[in-house]
Parts: sequence; structure tokens; C-alpha cells
Amino acid sequence: MKLEIGEITIKDVTLADETALNDGHLTINKQDLIDIVLEDDRLASADVQLAKPGEKTRITPVKDVIEPRCKVDSESGIFPGVISKVNEVGQGRTHVMKGIGVTTVGKIVGFQEGIIDMSGPGAEKTPFSQIINICLVINPTEDLKTHSYEEAVRLAGLRVATFIGKLAEEIEPDEVKTFETKPLVEQMNEYPDLPKVGYVYMLQTQGLLHDTYVYGTDAKHIVPTLLYPTEVMDGAIISGNCVSACDKNTTYHHLNNPIIEDLYARHGKDINFVGVIITNETVYLADKERSSDFTSKLAEFIGLDGVIISQEGFGNPDTDLIMNSTKIEKKGIDTVIVTDEYAGRDGASQSLADADPLANAAVTGGNANETILLPAMDRLIGTLDYVDVIAGGFDGSLQASGEIEVEIQAITGATNELGFNRMSARGV
Repeated sequence: MKLEIGEITIKDVTLADETALNDGHLTINKQDLIDIVLEDDRLASADVQLAKPGEKTRITPVKDVIEPRCKVDSESGIFPGVISKVNEVGQGRTHVMKGIGVTTVGKIVGFQEGIIDMSGPGAEKTPFSQIINICLVINPTEDLKTHSYEEAVRLAGLRVATFIGKLAEEIEPDEVKTFETKPLVEQMNEYPDLPKVGYVYMLQTQGLLHDTYVYGTDAKHIVPTLLYPTEVMDGAIISGNCVSACDKNTTYHHLNNPIIEDLYARHGKDINFVGVIITNETVYLADKERSSDFTSKLAEFIGLDGVIISQEGFGNPDTDLIMNSTKIEKKGIDTVIVTDEYAGRDGASQSLADADPLANAAVTGGNANETILLPAMDRLIGTLDYVDVIAGGFDGSLQASGEIEVEIQAITGATNELGFNRMSARGV
């Protein structure tokens, strides 16, 4: 598959009488977006607010962030199986609005929603402080069940992002990037002397608001399978997660997976990037055994020499991570795992809930239990009602001064296990 990504840099976003895109300036009519949100009668009210980098603005509780984009000259549509028909994506031309995100905010769906600060020390922990957030503050109808509210908010965000993304359909991109993965035999023959590398993409699927969707299907119901990397870049995978904010893969993360982009950058130079194996993170042991067996079997079947494995979440999924790594290693295939740590506030506890000597090469996104003091902000988008109870918060997190003391677990994207975060390591 060959995919062209046409990037259109958004210089600014303002509220106006018309929703339009001109010369990199996006104007938004609030009522246009509110009407789209309220197409779902499960939602009682909505508001649209903008948050820009450097502002003393706090957004919480955040559920998802979605990058607006659209297919160009294609029968396929963005977010197939959810917003568009279940048509194959990953090829043709897609236009992307860079520098903005549609951010869903509102009364808490699950206790693992997050915080985005647009300035201060919290902003240094999240990549979303660097983009303009088009915030949809959404309130449910009375007594709406939590799972139904999650679905309504998820779909509202995707509908709005699609509406905005279509404004870029006729715009000439600032830059066009091309990504291509050929059918397996052809791919192998093109670079026969380079090591064959694949990517095992673990998707959060523990249920109870811990879900990820592939072409509209809840990934807990799949067995591991192969995808072209370009399918991921083109909206085949979306987030339905209310997992800890620090290592949640939002839809924005899936669309801009840095592991896939980095592997493409090295493809044909020092590696042959063969493709992506998607797998789930299930709850029961038998399901974990089945999925890890399939994952290692696929890695062997397509002849990989090395594999990068990324995780989402922590605790129970640590077992899936170690099972995948050890079984693939036993096939004679080198593995590197990408994860984060829950090592206690002092960093002295065991980082993962599971371990094995064969899983001996790891990249970490940081210790999610590290604490941080977030200063008071001049403006709030959403509500502070849940700061004490979100994952990473505790009784007394919200202080009378307006400051918030939390673990960085509460900050959206702080320790993201795709490496899509702002922290790094240094030698001492």
C-alpha cells in the first residue's frame, strides 16, 4: 500500500461566524460544532472552547484527542467502520491539519481521564500543550449509563474532527509525505540483505471502558492479525479508552504513531520494515496465551529478524507484554519492548507487574508515579470536580490555592508507551 500524507499547517484558530480554512487560519462557528455533537440525543449540552500553547489554561477531565483529516479522491473515508463505511484505508491521499486537535472534555466518563495544562510544568509533560486544542465540553443527559456516555462522547469527537478535516480536502498541502509497504514477497525481495523488522502493536482491550477499535470492531474480539502500517496512519485504529491518562493512546497517538514513522524513516537504509502485527490485551489467562501464541507465530511466519513491541496501560497488560516478548524471543527473533513504569513515588518499587530474563531490552516512557505540583491557572476548560479521584490524584490533590498535586499519571500523554511524550533520559 502507498499512502500520501498531505500536511497542512494550521497557524491559528479563532471563533467566528463561519467555519472555514483560509491560508492556514481556521475559523470556527461554535454552533456548527455544537449541532454536530447534539445529533446524539444522549448528550444534553455542549460548548466549544479553544486552548492555545502558552496560555494559563487547564483542560480536564480529558477523554480523547483527535487530529482532523480527510481522504482525498478516494472511495474510502476517514475512521472506517465508525464514521465512514468499512472500506480499506492506507492508500491514496489523505490531508491532515497539523498543529490542532479536537479534544473531548466534560463530566467524567471513567476515573482515568486526564489533565492538559497549556503552560507551566504540567505543559512540559504533555505533547498536547504544543497544539491548539478545539475543546468540546460535553454533558450527558440525566442518568445516562457510563458506557453509553463514553460511546456518545467518542462518536461526537470523531464526527466533529471529520467535519473540520473535510475543510482541508481542496487545500494544497504545505508538504506531502509518502509511505509505502509492498506485499510481503515483493517487500522481502526489495531489500533481501537488510534485517526484517516488524512492529507488534498491543491494543488496550480490557473492557469496562478500556477499549480500542479496529475498522469499527472492538479489538477484544480479534485474534492477532497483520496490518499495513499505512492503515494505522489512515484512521483504521481509534481509541475508546478511559485508561490512565499518562499512557493512554488517544486517537491522535494512533494516527501519529512515532514507532511506525521512525521505522519508515529507516526502511531501506538499515532495516526492512515489513509490517505491523496488532494484538489485544485481554483479561483472562487463556486469552492471553492465545493472543501471544498467535503473535509469536505471525512474527515467525513472516520471517522477522527483530520486533519492537509497544504496550498500552499497566498492571494486567504487563503479562501480555512479557508473554509476547518471551515467546517471540524463543522463536529466535530479537525483541525490544516499549513501556512505562509504576515504580512508586520514590522509584524504588518493581517497575512492571511481570518480568522475564528474555525481556532484556526495554525503552521506558518514565515513572508514572512521580509527583508534580501543577500551579493554579487563569482559566479552566471543563471542571475540577474530579481531580481528587482521577488516577494519579488523591484526597487533597486540589488545594485551596488552586494548585494541584498529582502523580504525572494524571497528565494526558505524560509517559506514553509509543514514545510520544516530552520526557527523555540522560546518563548520570
